[in-house]
Amino acid sequence: MVGIDRTKVRHSFDQHAREYEAYACVQKRVVARFAGLLRGRQANPRRVLDIGSGTGMLIRDLAGIYPMADLVGLDLAFGMGLAARANLAGNPSVRLMTGDAERLPFGERAFDLVVSTSTFQWLESLDKAFAEAYRVLRPGGLFSFALFGERTLHELRSSYRRAWGACGRGGEGRTQRFFGVAEVDSALSRAGFGTCQVVSELEIETHPDVPALLRSIRRIGAGNTAPVVSRGLSERRVMLEMMELYRREYAADGLIPATYEVIYGLGRKGGLPDPKPAKPEPNRKSKILMERGKGEKI
Repeated sequence: MVGIDRTKVRHSFDQHAREYEAYACVQKRVVARFAGLLRGRQANPRRVLDIGSGTGMLIRDLAGIYPMADLVGLDLAFGMGLAARANLAGNPSVRLMTGDAERLPFGERAFDLVVSTSTFQWLESLDKAFAEAYRVLRPGGLFSFALFGERTLHELRSSYRRAWGACGRGGEGRTQRFFGVAEVDSALSRAGFGTCQVVSELEIETHPDVPALLRSIRRIGAGNTAPVVSRGLSERRVMLEMMELYRREYAADGLIPATYEVIYGLGRKGGLPDPKPAKPEPNRKSKILMERGKGEKI
């Protein structure tokens, strides 16, 4: 099983930021579903943080849901922030920053609402990120998110593991592990959130064949979720066997399915709301897009 190389993840999303929205079909459906669930849960927040804001898909919806709120988008990949800046040009209520979900560049009690979609599956553990979300929320604030769960791409991962074994390779196949519902719920509780809710839903997309699925995954920068194709003969043999197993076991009507488990969660920070939430000013270590863009205003 492959671990998460955060540096590699950042570089991959940097490289594919421009074509992300053209291929992120499931992620778009998650954003639409998430925005629908979010309406009415947190009335009139003054300050909202989107962790892993990517190209700004969710922030565009948040601007419509909370037209009076100050919105901050933060992403690990600088290239994603540049794409978001282009997509959100002309919206003065939005600030975009480069930063890490496990080390948020904000002071305590800075936000009324913290949200995230399709981001936290890129972490080895949820504890640091959830603790950071709790820290930057004001008392009474809401943390709401969606991430991909353990049944995500189970067809691909199962076929690869079987092919790995059939070709005489030792150890585990190189596919990403995803969090389960119970793990997500436990991480929320450990972070200190109360009134937690965690549910999962399945999204299924179809492709003409396995190479088309792999291309789609890599073109959104999510290469860590797929097996690595090397130039070695033995690895190519594993990949060919995997594709045959996938087609034989799962294909229907000339198409192959790809399942995504989407885990939706929320937790509320206890205590009475602050009368005046703190301004979400970055600390000195934060990397602001305007700084890295050599003076270009976001």
